[in-house]
Amino acid sequence: MQNNSHIEPSAFNLTPSTSIKACLFDLDGVLVDTAVYHYKAWKRLANTMGFDFTEEQNEQLKGVSRVESLNKILVWGGVDKTDAEKEELASLKNSWYVDMITKMTPAEVLPGTVDFLTAIHKAGYKLALGSASKNSGIILEKTDLAHFFDEIVDGNMVTKSKPDPEVFLKGAELLGFAPDECVVFEDAVAGVEAAKRGGMKAIGIGEKSVLSQADVVVSGLDKLTVKDLEAL
Repeated sequence: MQNNSHIEPSAFNLTPSTSIKACLFDLDGVLVDTAVYHYKAWKRLANTMGFDFTEEQNEQLKGVSRVESLNKILVWGGVDKTDAEKEELASLKNSWYVDMITKMTPAEVLPGTVDFLTAIHKAGYKLALGSASKNSGIILEKTDLAHFFDEIVDGNMVTKSKPDPEVFLKGAELLGFAPDECVVFEDAVAGVEAAKRGGMKAIGIGEKSVLSQADVVVSGLDKLTVKDLEAL
């Protein structure tokens, strides 16, 4: 595991010489992989209602809010619930999910993440998180990544889910940069679409055949360097 030593922002007074000045990161599937915890919690919830939930269906929930995810699952299961019941179900799923992620450690950070964040931070880029997750703070704390970010925008601060660009536009605004000065790192089709709709560059983390709208696609942050940002 890479060294996660704390970085003092004041130690670096550099300004990137390229048009890209800020980096906005999705959380799940880019920095850490919490999909397995979402899957286990949603599957448990589905099972309590008498139907199953598959890993393939879980893939379709990437970047989707908790409420919208629940609505999709209920449709798949052919189950109708009132708004009050949906709220209870979403809270129940979240309690199971939070119980699991509170046991996360820095060892669960995806390969290359710490090295890449360290390098771009040192090069003068500003960093923000742009995630649909309402539990981003817990995850960043448990994985020792919080200190890298100048701003954190999560599901508690926005009302529209990706592919709406709200979460990324909010991040750009808080960092003080125009959309065309920002690049988004995303593993979901909806996230890449949100970045492009917001007028930002997008680096896809995953398969080129899936993330075809992205400007660049790599398998992980371990495949990126500062020079890749300078080339955008």
